Amino acid sequence: MLTYALVILSAAVLGGFVLASNVLRGRFAPWAVSIGHALLGMTGIGILVWVVWQGAQPARVSAALGLLVAAALGGFTLASMHLRGSLSPRTVVYVHAAVAIVGVLVLFSVVVA
Repeated sequence: MLTYALVILSAAVLGGFVLASNVLRGRFAPWAVSIGHALLGMTGIGILVWVVWQGAQPARVSAALGLLVAAALGGFTLASMHLRGSLSPRTVVYVHAAVAIVGVLVLFSVVVA
């Protein structure tokens, strides 16, 4: 299950690069990519919640889940700014991306170990 979560979250990361590149160039991100990014992220997080709920996983899985939930909260903030018609501040984009990438890397460290 962790491998599935990693693959899904990696796809979300790719969508995130597309979204961030638009926002950092001063353009609004395409809604289709934004929604796909959110759905992939939620699916990956949902799988991690299920795995953690089942127990007997390394603590790094819980750490990855915590980081990804924090990143998701930042994503909700970015989406709400987009809905209000304002371009997201670069700092929020960078922090959201950094936290999400670290979360995925922590999960990667569990899957490859």
